[in-house]
Amino acid sequence: MNDFLKRLSALALVLSLLLLTGCTKTGDGISLSVCVGAEPDSLDPIYAEEPGDQSILCHLYENLMRIAPDASGQTAVVNGMAKSVDMEEETIEGGVSVTYTFRLRSARWSDGQAVKASDFVYAWQRLADPDSNSPYATLLSSVSGFTEARASGDMSLLQVSAKNDSTFVVVLNGRHDWFLKEVCTSPATMPLRQDVVQRLKTAASDGSWWGDPTALVTNGPYAAAEYGDTLLLVQNSRYYGDQSGPQEIRFYFAGAPEEAQNLYADKTVDAVWPSAEDDGTWAPMLETHAAVFNCAEGPFADVSLRRALSLAVGRNALAEAAGASAKPAEGLVPSGVPESADGDFRTVGGPLLDHDFELYEEACAQAKALLQEAGYDSGADLGELEYLCMEDEESIAVADVLCRQWQEVLEIQITPKALPERELMTALRNGEYTLAGLRLTASVNDAECFLSDWVSGSYNNVAAYQSTAYDTLMSVVASAWDGTARMGCLHDAEELLLMDYVLAPLYDCGTTWAVRDTLTGAIRDPRGWFAFYNVYTRSA
Repeated sequence: MNDFLKRLSALALVLSLLLLTGCTKTGDGISLSVCVGAEPDSLDPIYAEEPGDQSILCHLYENLMRIAPDASGQTAVVNGMAKSVDMEEETIEGGVSVTYTFRLRSARWSDGQAVKASDFVYAWQRLADPDSNSPYATLLSSVSGFTEARASGDMSLLQVSAKNDSTFVVVLNGRHDWFLKEVCTSPATMPLRQDVVQRLKTAASDGSWWGDPTALVTNGPYAAAEYGDTLLLVQNSRYYGDQSGPQEIRFYFAGAPEEAQNLYADKTVDAVWPSAEDDGTWAPMLETHAAVFNCAEGPFADVSLRRALSLAVGRNALAEAAGASAKPAEGLVPSGVPESADGDFRTVGGPLLDHDFELYEEACAQAKALLQEAGYDSGADLGELEYLCMEDEESIAVADVLCRQWQEVLEIQITPKALPERELMTALRNGEYTLAGLRLTASVNDAECFLSDWVSGSYNNVAAYQSTAYDTLMSVVASAWDGTARMGCLHDAEELLLMDYVLAPLYDCGTTWAVRDTLTGAIRDPRGWFAFYNVYTRSA
């Protein structure tokens, strides 16, 4: 076993996913019906954000690596299109450079053409291209040349290449433990054929090349056979691997949770998300809702004022306003993000935010004192401020409660202003705001991906936060081989970020899903999507 594989084993590429496990495999070739969302919003891998859309994609396409059950009843990252993977490290000025070399299987697309390394190059360059405006572009921020490629629009600067038809090479700008198990399994980095995308885009009147799933050329275990009120996937006859899961999977669509639950209750579908079933499986989401301060200019350039507003936040009331699936935030990184055998990142690090009812009154008193230390006799001296938020029902309800708390505790007049997500992000990236509510998500199930956005100069650092100490900690994280030291720096970075009151985490969310107890092998990835390609019937 080479050094890379030894390190891979030591890092334990076993994900903290929820897996329905249990029994000896029987009943291959079943027909499965599921409902995990509304009708597809997008089946373009770089734009698909809904769990249902991503779930469809992970059956149609196969990435370099894939997720599968292991012998212990958990899930592991195993080779997908990559027959093998090697890693080489080089010391460079300011850190390390890590090169991954993937040797691809002899595999074919559903139209019979060979899957080539150039298909991955095209897909990854398309994802990183700023003209694509993909919400998942930063998934490739660990790839060398990403910043330069984004700035210039020259995707040849992104360090991904096809050495030949069967060898795909990626150069990273540091040691990123999560690269294989997160980036290389993401729906956003799945391979695409450039000629197919261009042909279907030309044929589509609205440019949605993916609009007819039955016309797609795919390389995964399933292909689309019918599309109308439902989407029927059947086993792909050209798939290279074992096809011992369902013979066919039919996706039903529901625009509201109640509709989905009705499909499950009348046994139209075998699996449902979200679920109202009492015996459903609850899972945390990679999502924290937070209030973000503009640290560069305006009144919140003063850390004392940011701290005053943070202390006046009553998280229990905010979680209640957000709905039954929400719980008060205990830090920026939500529960469920893995760390070690001792527990997840939040459990090991402990709560950084207190939401005890009995301590809230004391925190409010501290907030008032800080306001005066900042030079304001009353919050009214700040004048009228705006709190930008997304225009969905949940965000507006939470913004109303939060602004009312600030008014009652500090006498600050803050008015919520709801915007479409694109307008909101434009305002934040341009620094045209004072306070804003954000849904902070991670496309990678690792604490680093909640914290890396706040490094000086980061595209996603909408708070314009600058801290040499924070940047240094995150730099150490990117070059650390020792997992314990890496996690220690991540905990220190999270604590520093919250001590500087760059943002005020408000609440986390979870979700519930259900599968018939006669079935096993279904997987829900923490990133949100579902895999049913390993489902089979439980033995008696």
